[in-house]
Amino acid sequence: MIARVQPIDLLFIVAPNSLLLDVAGPAEAFRLANVHREARGLPPRFRLRFAGPTAGVSTSVGLSLSGLEVLPSRLNTPTWVVVAGQPSTHSGKVTPAITAITQWLDRMLAKPLASEDTAHRLLTICSGALLAARAGLLTDRRCTTHHELLHALRKLAPDAQVIDNRVFVVDGSVASSAGITAGIDLALHLVAEECGEALAASVAHDMVVYLRRSQRDPELSPFLVNRGHLHAAVHRVQDAIGAEPDRDWDMAALATIAHVTERHLLRLFVEHAGVSPLRYLQSFRLERARQSLERGASVTQAAEVAGFRSGLQLRRAWSRQWGGSPRDAARAV
Repeated sequence: MIARVQPIDLLFIVAPNSLLLDVAGPAEAFRLANVHREARGLPPRFRLRFAGPTAGVSTSVGLSLSGLEVLPSRLNTPTWVVVAGQPSTHSGKVTPAITAITQWLDRMLAKPLASEDTAHRLLTICSGALLAARAGLLTDRRCTTHHELLHALRKLAPDAQVIDNRVFVVDGSVASSAGITAGIDLALHLVAEECGEALAASVAHDMVVYLRRSQRDPELSPFLVNRGHLHAAVHRVQDAIGAEPDRDWDMAALATIAHVTERHLLRLFVEHAGVSPLRYLQSFRLERARQSLERGASVTQAAEVAGFRSGLQLRRAWSRQWGGSPRDAARAV
């Protein structure tokens, strides 16, 4: 945790058609951090500001925001510039407003971000990474964005290390998040760094965030990644596994749920989910075990919750899937 004499300015850069939750979600997390600090007798850590190329803009949901600051000519205090994203229908268009923002980002942040001891930071939410890339601020940086925009980000920032399937990525003074709600995860991570894990947990509780994700977590949950299909029988089996992962499932029991033969179920799963039923079951159990470990469970407890017969079986499955051992994951928390 860093001791600061003055609050950090959080300067949200809001372009026309910005995704409203890209602004409101992280902003609310930082606001609540101040509320919890006040309850503890501490001064506010964050000062929220909102600026744009014009005084008013329309957002992605049609709601207009007014009273935006003009883009400042200099950053006089420690400032975290938060660049909100736009829907994919707008993120590829270089309008005069987008040009004004990218030129301002280059002018304000190129030199400060090149210094290791800078007091300033750049945070991008969803497609906000594309604006940072256009400003040349992601060169030689690890970064991410929404999974649908990774190719576009690689084209705009060919010298960046664009990381797939991550909730957010922090590389020194530059942090980027994958999508709309991932901006909240990034904000909570930064609140924890500045104000402590206990306070960040209180903010997450207030926001009814079920599980605060870390930068180790994939953008697409393993619970959802094999479910982008429309086959009812396969979904029935996946629902049954999700409801009772600790049940002693075998192909016969899964086929009964689907009302098909075992051989036909295998064909359906491979065609529609991209994995076999038993591989899906194991991946589901491993992810459940991983989350249990991050919440403080022992390897034996995590194995039982996830449906493995023993800690040894969990260790063997973990090693085949990811390498290493569950104990390594538990120690990394």
